[in-house]
Amino acid sequence: MTLSLLVVAAASLRFLFLVQKPFWFDECFSVEVARLSWHDFGRLLWRREANMSLYYLMLRGWLHFGSSPFFIRSLSVIFSLASLPAVFWLASKVFDRRVGLIAVALLSCNAYSIRYAQEARSYSLFVFLAALSSGFFVAALQEPSRRRRVGYVLASILAVYAHLYTLLLLGAQWLSLRRTTASRSFRGAWIWIGVTSLPLVVFAAKTGAGPIRWIQRPGLHDLLDFGERLSGNDGAVLLLLYAAACLAAIVPLKGSAQFFRGDARWEVWRLRFLLSWLILPVAFTLLLSMARPIFLGRYFNFCLPALVILAASGLASLRSKLLLGAILAAMLLLSLQGTFSYYAHDFDLERDGSKAATDYILDHAQAGDAILFHIAETRVPYEFFKSIRGVGPSSGPETVYPRHGERLDYRDFTGKPTEELIQSLAGHYSRVWVVLMSNGDPGHPDATTLMLNSLFGKSFPRMEHSWFPKIEVRLYSGTWPPEAR
Repeated sequence: MTLSLLVVAAASLRFLFLVQKPFWFDECFSVEVARLSWHDFGRLLWRREANMSLYYLMLRGWLHFGSSPFFIRSLSVIFSLASLPAVFWLASKVFDRRVGLIAVALLSCNAYSIRYAQEARSYSLFVFLAALSSGFFVAALQEPSRRRRVGYVLASILAVYAHLYTLLLLGAQWLSLRRTTASRSFRGAWIWIGVTSLPLVVFAAKTGAGPIRWIQRPGLHDLLDFGERLSGNDGAVLLLLYAAACLAAIVPLKGSAQFFRGDARWEVWRLRFLLSWLILPVAFTLLLSMARPIFLGRYFNFCLPALVILAASGLASLRSKLLLGAILAAMLLLSLQGTFSYYAHDFDLERDGSKAATDYILDHAQAGDAILFHIAETRVPYEFFKSIRGVGPSSGPETVYPRHGERLDYRDFTGKPTEELIQSLAGHYSRVWVVLMSNGDPGHPDATTLMLNSLFGKSFPRMEHSWFPKIEVRLYSGTWPPEAR
């Protein structure tokens, strides 16, 4: 009964204001990938988007039943809600039902969980599958059986295809069993997971860090900011309460020297497992980021189950029920405050103005206009918001780049326009819209922008600017007299 009430409360928080935040580039990208033909879908996944392939596949089926922003995001809400009973099951296995209910209460109003439950990306699916994988992992450890091992293998493989960083979770699971006799019973499972995950590993080796080359090298401030967001987005006080609750779970252990021993008793091993899950992925990625930045806060929301279960076990260890109730109530209220703060001020990213830019272009376009996108991917949100307006692919300005057909195909997701293409436009169009996004810092445009500035300036005498969050829209028009060319 209590679990059901917590799930209902969590559903209310996740569905409330579900479309208050505008769709942004990554969400539009998810939808347009899922809408591709099967041929283009497969080619694009292999070329650059295999990391979230499971989510794209599930979204592809989901879109058959609706296409509004509310409906699209609802899929992520469902995954987020499914993670609550999964976390309860895991916490009950590792500790008991009381800890499970406290953990679910903490997770139900956690702003980080809610924020990614309201986004059309793979992150809430990732959390659910991470909790499910760890639940089967612990269950198979406590009561070994073929059914539990198969469940562990399947959940882990699905989690890998939801997000490649699942490999860090699997590493934490392995580390928690290192030098124990129990690790032998998981060798076969890990081999199966490794073999079936090989295509994604090959993809990662083939593409390298190219798709995430925009990530900046993290500093101490970024790590502190991540901690505050993960704990509920309400600053240092809530983070300190979580830290104190986690310490309350760890400190009472007697003989802490055995914490890292292979034959540690169950009460020690379970804490070692949760700490490995919570700390290892972040620490390992920070270390790698010294050479090549790959640390991004939202990639680690799969650590949330470990955090809330560890904190819940610390709270449950308090002898005074009054003290437990007071601290838990404070943490829940601060978490709710962090959630409403998120609605007022976004975190983890600055959303772009793709919808406003698309509406502006379609409202001011004239027959015979052309449109060109500074980088190919910028066409993706434009096509999504055109579909939301209910206009056909051929409406609005004629797309001249990227264009390999009337509709998007896999080649339209990468690339930049050439000089030859730009030089050819003046003879065919009197008005050309140019959309620029992610084109360098103000005052320091990238090479493609410099080329556009030079060539369009020679071909069109007039240019009008319109600015939107992270997007610039230009309208080049007119023609130079023959003697001025």
